[in-house]
Amino acid sequence: MKSVFISILNFNGKKNTLECLDSLRNIDTKNFKLTIIVIDNASTDGSPSVISNLIRSTSSGQISNLKFIQNEKNLGFSGGQNSGIRYALSKGADYVLILNNDTYVDKSFIEELLKISERDNSIGILSPKIYFAPKFEYHKNRYSKDELGKIFWYAGGEMDWRNVIGRNRGVDEVDKGQFDKTGETSLATGCCMLLKKEVFDRVGMFDDKYFLYYEDADLTMRAKNKGFKVVYVPKSVIWHKNAGSAGGSGSSLQDYYITRNRMLFGFIHASLRSKLALVKESMKLLLKGRYWQKRGILDFYLGRLGRGSFDL
Repeated sequence: MKSVFISILNFNGKKNTLECLDSLRNIDTKNFKLTIIVIDNASTDGSPSVISNLIRSTSSGQISNLKFIQNEKNLGFSGGQNSGIRYALSKGADYVLILNNDTYVDKSFIEELLKISERDNSIGILSPKIYFAPKFEYHKNRYSKDELGKIFWYAGGEMDWRNVIGRNRGVDEVDKGQFDKTGETSLATGCCMLLKKEVFDRVGMFDDKYFLYYEDADLTMRAKNKGFKVVYVPKSVIWHKNAGSAGGSGSSLQDYYITRNRMLFGFIHASLRSKLALVKESMKLLLKGRYWQKRGILDFYLGRLGRGSFDL
């Protein structure tokens, strides 16, 4: 029986994390052994004690195999998740599932991912169909009541290499069956991605230089370069409270890390032509960008990676 470890990262998000764990109580685990790891990135909202109490409780239902890792400082998404991945691999994991704490899941979402994974040894990473959680859509007044919960956040990922921008396919569209075909995709998403042990053996974990944002795209590209397939599985379904764990879309945090890490990702993976375009764009941002965009560009050129200059 395959061993699956779910790695959930928490940073001052105890409400989301507890709701995520609650949704995992009912998942179908008859065909695999499940362990859930919660990693706390030095939260100050009381999360460590709340999560520790949950793990000690005898009333946690099916999610009785809970483990808790408490980091002494905020290691970002990449470093925090790497803590969980290391633990999972040390305990014999066949698969590690990276899952955002601001999600809830369908009971068969792991089972559906495993069905596809086990068909082809060359598949290394799989991501499910991801809907916006109701009331967390970008355009909240656009949809009817019956459409809520069926609005795409992710139906596979695409990379615009000319502009070095990753995009979620289908975002904002109502699900009418248009993305119901299982198949290879350009980018998996760190919101939810199932990775075989062999990916970590041959490719490594998340690159800590990113800290937050673009680390999932980087790992996807490194896996593809090693010959692994990245697959979108529409029968596997979860819901995402968009940006619930990152301060909201368009925040200063996103301005800084997305701007800086787009440069980093592009200089590693993009063509020379795209790199030159990034340099040109970066000069414009240094002159006319928002404050944290300017800091992100400056830190990229100065090599201030990882956590960088942003005060979390």
